Amino acid sequence: MRLIAPFLAALLLGAPAGAAELTGTLKKIQDSNRLVLGVRDTAPPFSYLDQNQKVVDFAVDICLKIADAVKRELKRPGLDVAMEFVNSSSRIPLITNGTVDLECGTTTNNADRKKQVDFTNTHFLTATRFVSRKDQHISSLDDLRGKMVSSVAGSTNILMLIKANNERRLGITVVAAKDVPEGFLLVETGRAAAFVMDDVQLSVVAAQSKDPAAYVVSQETMSNPEPYGIMLRRDDAAFKAVVDRATAELYRSPEIVTLYDRWFLKPVPPRGLTYNVPLSSALRWTFAHPTDNSDPAFYAH
Repeated sequence: MRLIAPFLAALLLGAPAGAAELTGTLKKIQDSNRLVLGVRDTAPPFSYLDQNQKVVDFAVDICLKIADAVKRELKRPGLDVAMEFVNSSSRIPLITNGTVDLECGTTTNNADRKKQVDFTNTHFLTATRFVSRKDQHISSLDDLRGKMVSSVAGSTNILMLIKANNERRLGITVVAAKDVPEGFLLVETGRAAAFVMDDVQLSVVAAQSKDPAAYVVSQETMSNPEPYGIMLRRDDAAFKAVVDRATAELYRSPEIVTLYDRWFLKPVPPRGLTYNVPLSSALRWTFAHPTDNSDPAFYAH
């Protein structure tokens, strides 16, 4: 009996301990049987609504692969994968307050944001440039001196624009737009001379315009290559390990090139536009060596 009693006690104590192993986001997902993805409705080729009002695109496909990994981790094949719309201003608050578990879009992984949230392995590299009308003959930031220039509120791009404006004393009036379509519309309607954003998004929004040939993206950049990452909550090592493993496996596999080609180099719905953004050598290297490094200089090969 003296041997059996401790054995039974260990069994009784061990059962709840095993169930209590899950913490943070994994426990939240298990308890609710629900993983929530933060998505965009107007951010192609990363996240947007197609003609069937379904959220699709490159970052969404990546997040769905992560969702599959979470289902396997929790042994919940029937786990509900829900989607919540976010924008540049709401994305971080909705991650930190627990509304959204993964943010699947165009969020730059940088040191300031890492004070509030965390990121998984980089899925895209971009640089900050501006788009303007060709007939305005604007080729550099200096050509924007004293003019009105738009960028998206809450983005790293608007901070770079403000910094360059102050340092170079350009006298630019900075206009904060709520999203990419609104920022470009200011240029399209002549209310702003240029729109500052990540170069890939500038290429996309110009391609979607009524007259794509009327616009030009600047050669001058305002940044080194900047990494996009899927955003998640800070200080959640167990969940981050699942997410990092899932993205690393995807990025090292041939499937990532297939996904990339599908959204960046082939016609996409609903208008059959081709954005023609080739896979850069820096991004190809990054896929082969998955990393959540937030330093732009790290990617400047």
